[in-house]
Amino acid sequence: MQSIDRAMTIAKILASQPTEVGLPISELAQVCQLPLSTLHRILQAMIKQGMVEQDEQTKYYRLGTIWLEYGLQVYDTMDYVNKIRPELDRLAREVEESVYLSKPSGEEAIIIERIDSENNPIRIYDQLGSRIPMHIGAANKAMLAAMPVNRRIDILTGLVSAGEMKKIEAELVKISQQGYAVSHGERTEGTSSVAVAVMNGFGEVIGAISIGTLSFNLTEDRLDFLIQQILDIGQRVSNKLGYRPSDRR
Repeated sequence: MQSIDRAMTIAKILASQPTEVGLPISELAQVCQLPLSTLHRILQAMIKQGMVEQDEQTKYYRLGTIWLEYGLQVYDTMDYVNKIRPELDRLAREVEESVYLSKPSGEEAIIIERIDSENNPIRIYDQLGSRIPMHIGAANKAMLAAMPVNRRIDILTGLVSAGEMKKIEAELVKISQQGYAVSHGERTEGTSSVAVAVMNGFGEVIGAISIGTLSFNLTEDRLDFLIQQILDIGQRVSNKLGYRPSDRR
């Protein structure tokens, strides 16, 4: 189990690199806090499995393509993404902003899709695969607000204090009543987000669609427009997935 934990730590560190250049083993050892001999042994095992690659010239290590292969296989099994994507494309064109699809995963949410507007050169860049704690941001709060109370309390208990819980619960009640969530600078300063939860035919929360925008562009009229757009797409997408309001638990 220790080897698996170490291998995953190495993978996460390499995945966090802004480029595909990779890292030298000395720097990787420092970040992982592992002896060079131990790290070299783990890296060789990961190379055999395609999890890590080593550049022949620089000798730097980077993630292997097996992660992309597995990721695409998982992505392909999520049929609802194929149903949602045309709606995301249309939304990005209509609002001329970046549009995101997030998926809940325990105490975090994962960004699994991003559509950038071709007409907007200024983009908010949130990397695909990014994990965000569930109590942060409009998308995550929209999902929490649409979940059964006991489930969201279980999630929040591991993230916030009892005092914070009361404040967040009050916010989630409001979000549930209005059907959408808005956040300003919660994850990235100077940015705002509008989001709605996506439900399936069983009345379960399977994700959230959000629009990211720069806060200085967000007038009251612009916010009202984005809210209406996000409410419309939320209803269309959930209906496509078989959800009806009477299914909600």
